[in-house]
Amino acid sequence: MKALAKPAGELAGDRILRLYCRGLEYVVAGCLVAMVLLVFGNVVLRYAFNSGIAVSEEISRWLFVWLTFLGGTVALREHGHLGTEVLVGRLGVTGKKVCLVVGYVLMFWVCWLLFSGSLAQARINWDVSAPSSGASMAWFYSVGVVFSVSAAAILGMDLFKLLTGRVADADLIIVRESEEQA
Repeated sequence: MKALAKPAGELAGDRILRLYCRGLEYVVAGCLVAMVLLVFGNVVLRYAFNSGIAVSEEISRWLFVWLTFLGGTVALREHGHLGTEVLVGRLGVTGKKVCLVVGYVLMFWVCWLLFSGSLAQARINWDVSAPSSGASMAWFYSVGVVFSVSAAAILGMDLFKLLTGRVADADLIIVRESEEQA
């Protein structure tokens, strides 16, 4: 596990986001454990007792969606998404900064699209019940709202650090070429 000690020069917002993402890691782990227990339990019930829990499939599916979005939030904070630097890697420092700012603006736009679409779907499906559990389908769509707000906060902090000169020149490329660099 990563240390929770405050790195030198860390902003308060950075500390909050780091602690928030640490909490998300525990939520993601909890979702994974719950999924394994639900699916494994259902398999055992079907093969051993010719029975099953119908709601376990639906809850597992919902947990998987939440796990994916929350894990994506943690990966965004750690700059863990794969990408390519073929063009940006050949630019100078100013070119890399401009490309990074443009990239942040585009990511903010995507966050807005995801936020507005997820919020609209959550509102539309507020009174719609899920087939097995009977829970509101708004819970399913609300993960997009949580992700987009979280991602916007992370992107905002990263953009603030870039614009205030708190990003080293070596860190101007925020993607990884391969999983081996993780």
